[in-house]
Amino acid sequence: MTDTTGPVQGTEADPEPEVGEDYRDAVLPGRSWVRRRFVRCDFSDADLRGLNTQGCTFDECDFTGADLGDSQHLSSALRSCVLRRASLAGSTWRGCSLLGSAFVECGLLPITLRDSDLSLAGLGGARLRRCDLSGLRLREANLTDADLTRANLRGADLTGARLHGAQLAEADLRGARVDANGLRQAQLAGARVDLETAVAFAGAHGLVVGD
Repeated sequence: MTDTTGPVQGTEADPEPEVGEDYRDAVLPGRSWVRRRFVRCDFSDADLRGLNTQGCTFDECDFTGADLGDSQHLSSALRSCVLRRASLAGSTWRGCSLLGSAFVECGLLPITLRDSDLSLAGLGGARLRRCDLSGLRLREANLTDADLTRANLRGADLTGARLHGAQLAEADLRGARVDANGLRQAQLAGARVDLETAVAFAGAHGLVVGD
């Protein structure tokens, strides 16, 4: 582990990646990391509460049991990372990529996600009731059995997302992209949709719209 004290600032040159570093049980609350790169690093059970990252990348890192509560992330990326039983409550992600990362039994609420890419993310069983997910890219994400009741998904891209058993009751799906499989798999009672999605829903369930 290389970071033990004080904020760490990036440099103008492309940073050298930290590969395979052991941050298990590290106590690093409130740090500021700029343009750092981590590859296959272990952050298991680390205290990262209040962490601020900007332009950082984490590839194939393990955040099992880590505390990322109240952390702030701008233009950073967690790609193919594992977050099992991690705490993200109060965290904010703006312009970030969470591509292919798996969130398992995580504490997610409240969480702020803006202009971010969660394509291929594993969110099976996630509790995201009333969460604002508007405009997010969720292509081919695993949302099996996720609780998205009353979630705001306006303009979100759910193309290819796995929605079997997902609870979308009273969710706002206006302007969202949802393919036929998703419309068949999800529980959509009371969801708000636009006309295009309503027609697609009818078609997905074998209905014929028109005279």
